[in-house]
Amino acid sequence: MKKTIVITSIFNPTEAVEKFAGLSEYNLVVVGDKKSPNEWSCENVKFISVEEQVSLNYNIINALPFNHYSRKMVGYLYAINSGSEFIIDTDDDNIPYDDWKFPKFEGEFEKFSNNLGFINIYQFFTDKKIWPRGLPLRLINSDFTNLSLSAESSNVGIWQGLADEDPDVDAIYRLTDDTPCYFQKRNPLVLPKGTISPFNTQNTIIRKELFPLLYLPTYVTFRYTDILRGLVAQPIMWLYNYELGFTDATVIQKRNPHDYFKDFKSEIPMYETGENVIEMISSVVKVELSLLENLKLAYKELLENDIVSMQELVTLDAWIKDMQALGYN
Repeated sequence: MKKTIVITSIFNPTEAVEKFAGLSEYNLVVVGDKKSPNEWSCENVKFISVEEQVSLNYNIINALPFNHYSRKMVGYLYAINSGSEFIIDTDDDNIPYDDWKFPKFEGEFEKFSNNLGFINIYQFFTDKKIWPRGLPLRLINSDFTNLSLSAESSNVGIWQGLADEDPDVDAIYRLTDDTPCYFQKRNPLVLPKGTISPFNTQNTIIRKELFPLLYLPTYVTFRYTDILRGLVAQPIMWLYNYELGFTDATVIQKRNPHDYFKDFKSEIPMYETGENVIEMISSVVKVELSLLENLKLAYKELLENDIVSMQELVTLDAWIKDMQALGYN
C-alpha cells in the first residue's frame, strides 16, 4: 500500500526531513514556497518547487496564497494523484523515532464512551499539566482521568501520534510554563462519535476514504488552520462510522523558532470559536450526502457564523473540483 509523507518547508533539508527520506516504505513529498532555498535538494524526496507548482494542473494552485502553510495541499493532491492510499502529515521539525509507525486502522483498541464532548487526551499519556492546542480553555483545569475505557472493535479514519519534548500546545501554555514534556508509552486510544479532541498536522495519518477532509482552511489565522480542519473533520467522519485515534509519541519535536505572543494573537479566533464548531457542523451534515457535499455544507455553516470568509469558500470550491477530478464525489 502506497504511503506518502507530506511536508512543507522553507528551510534546507532538516534532520527530520533527512530521516523521513530514509524510510524505504514511504514516499516523501516536500512542498516549497517562495522563501524556500532555490537549490533545495535531498535524496529520495520529491520536492515541488514554486515553479513546478505553478505548472501543475490543479484548480487550487491559483486560489492559494504564497508563503502560507496551506500550500501543503499541493502535496496532498500530488500524493493522491500518484496513487497513495495513506497520507502522513508532519513538519520539518518533527524527528521520527527509530520505531516510528502508526497502528492498523481496524481492530480492537481501548475506546472511550460516546458523546463525552471535548476531553484532554494528553492526560492519558502524562501526569503533567498540559493540554493540546485547540482544547477549550474552560477545560484546561478539568480532570478527565476518571473516564472509563473498554477494549472494543474500532474503525479508525485518522491516527494522531503525539510528539515528545515540545508537543503541540497553545501559546498560553508556552507563555506560562513551556517546560518540555515526554509522554508515557501506552496503548493507542480511540475516540468514538461525540467524544472530541483537537488534532493537528504534526504526526498524523489519514486513510484514502477521507482524503477530502485534508482541506486546510486558508483564510483563518495560521494557528487556527489545522485545528479548524480537525474540528470540521470529526462530525463528518462520524457520519460514515470512522473514528479518531491517538498514539503515544513517535516523534520528537525540535521546534523551529516562534514568537509566542504572536502565536497567542493568532490563536485568539480558535479560543473564541473553536468549541462551537462541532455543534454547528453536526447540525447541517447529512449521512445520505457525499463527503465533498458535507464538506461544502460545513464551510457554508462556518461562513454563516462568521468563522470563515467568502474567500474561504472560493478556495474550497477549487479543492472540491480537484478532488472530483481525482475520483471523489
